[in-house]
Amino acid sequence: MAIILGIDPGSRLTGYGIIRQQGNQLTYVASGCINAAGTARNPFTLAEKLKVIHDGVSELIAQFQPDEFAIEQVFMARNPDSALKLGQARGAAIVAAAQASLPVAEYAARLIKQAVVGTGAADKTQVQHMVMAMLKLSHRPQADAADALAVALCHAHSRKYAATMASNRATRQTRRGR
Repeated sequence: MAIILGIDPGSRLTGYGIIRQQGNQLTYVASGCINAAGTARNPFTLAEKLKVIHDGVSELIAQFQPDEFAIEQVFMARNPDSALKLGQARGAAIVAAAQASLPVAEYAARLIKQAVVGTGAADKTQVQHMVMAMLKLSHRPQADAADALAVALCHAHSRKYAATMASNRATRQTRRGR
């Protein structure tokens, strides 16, 4: 059994999704968003946002005790400033995972969508729908939380594939007498 924490990083809202994988069974544990924007009257500085993300992810790790951590990679945005901020948000989350000695896996957005929806060009509504179906949810999670659950689901599928490949490799070596 493994508990997987998936993260959809953002400088304002960072989505999180936690699932449990036991064999072929995937179970929803929790999801939501870490709000790093501050308020309209008092928006957070970049340093404050990064601290909120780091502290929020650290609290999730302490509360749910995940075995593995998965996060979406930075995509090249049209606005370089946005890509830099996203990279910094990812860094804050990854540091929290590293401090807890969690293995960190990174996945491209297209790969995540491919794993969950079947096409790398899926939109947010399609991702939400498939996350609801795969985890048998009665409610539609926020878009960022659904994306984070999709990251966790992608990682769960990757773990299963890696285990199958390792088993096949061991079987081939046994048959060869090695």
